Amino acid sequence: MAACESARQLNRSLNLRGSLELHNFYDSQELTKALCPDIPVLLNRPHAARRAARYFVEQFPGKSLYAVKANPSPALLKLLFREGVTHYDVASIDEVRLVHSTLPDAVLCFMHPIKSEAVIREAYHDHGVRVFSLDSIEELEKIERATGGAEDLTLCVRIKVASEFAQISLASKFGVEVDQSVELLQRARQVADELGICFHVGSQAMTPLAYVHALERVRTAIVEASITVDIVNVGGGFPSIYPDMAPPSLNHYFSAIDRTFEDLPISYSAELWCEPGRALSAEYNSLIVKVEQRRGNELYINDGAYGTLFDAAHIGWRFPVQLLGDGSDHAASTEYSFYGPTCDDMDHMAGPFMLPADVKAGDYIEIGMLGAYGSAMRTKFNGYGSIDDYDVTDEPMASVYVGDNLDRTDRENVVSFPGA
Repeated sequence: MAACESARQLNRSLNLRGSLELHNFYDSQELTKALCPDIPVLLNRPHAARRAARYFVEQFPGKSLYAVKANPSPALLKLLFREGVTHYDVASIDEVRLVHSTLPDAVLCFMHPIKSEAVIREAYHDHGVRVFSLDSIEELEKIERATGGAEDLTLCVRIKVASEFAQISLASKFGVEVDQSVELLQRARQVADELGICFHVGSQAMTPLAYVHALERVRTAIVEASITVDIVNVGGGFPSIYPDMAPPSLNHYFSAIDRTFEDLPISYSAELWCEPGRALSAEYNSLIVKVEQRRGNELYINDGAYGTLFDAAHIGWRFPVQLLGDGSDHAASTEYSFYGPTCDDMDHMAGPFMLPADVKAGDYIEIGMLGAYGSAMRTKFNGYGSIDDYDVTDEPMASVYVGDNLDRTDRENVVSFPGA
């Protein structure tokens, strides 16, 4: 306790001089020992995000659009752009404004299928957006009116596909049924300078078959509408590694997508797009929380359901965890659940999260793989939500881009377009 108080006094002194922000740490252990933080700390791993970006740019056989909703951090957006991710999937006018102001040279693709005319008008006329998604005749007519009958539009018709292979379904809200898509595709073809078909197989798709089955639905839509398609956008869903969720190598996804895409009834010049969000950002962040109290196997921590751990509470997502400090070398043999800091019973993360048996109040826990949707979902409910952040240089708790999880054997004969 005395060591922590000394660290806090040092932190206050450094903060007054404005020099603490210049200090980077190797890992969470080093940071907690030095700072003894009283509020949650978000750890940034820029090297992990750079590695993910390079992988998609070099290995995916087409264009990668970063799905901004996964993590809208301006620092992350700039990092991805520097690594060659030049296209961004934006889903609201605030995301359009954010990316346009942060990256003026980025290509913005407005992939939300339902938008107001005012939003379409601003996106087109003020921010240079030319790519729009839609799934209805009504939306097509809105786009025509809001852009003044523009002739430089890229329109991506979203079709409905199954989410049976994904951990989180995205099948019910958007997308036109394939057997009802003929008129929309034909009318969009008349309006669009370039016409695309897009879909989303759901978040954390655990097998490449998800994309193969969806692309077969694209085939049916193209044949039934008898139209020429310039773009096929396979959306997001590319997985990361979590406890009890170890997907195949991303190369197997890319190979399956590439082979099926090449067999579609499309011209040789048609482009293949994807919209990775989780896969580009999950390894970018982890979180340090402090145990405020222990009651049996329930740990009361200082972040939770209304903060960075939204997914852990509301959809039961299990994240990797590790105890920091003197007891961190003990075996993780006990199942715990977490309660967050607010007064709400729903501020509960059931887990189970595996940690050593001797966790106690005052201990620190690192929760990994929170770069996707962690920061994006954080609120200030009940007055909580303050957080510090620092860069660290160690590896994330799990990675699809290193070691045995990185398997390029299926990619040898697939042409990539890193400069596209």
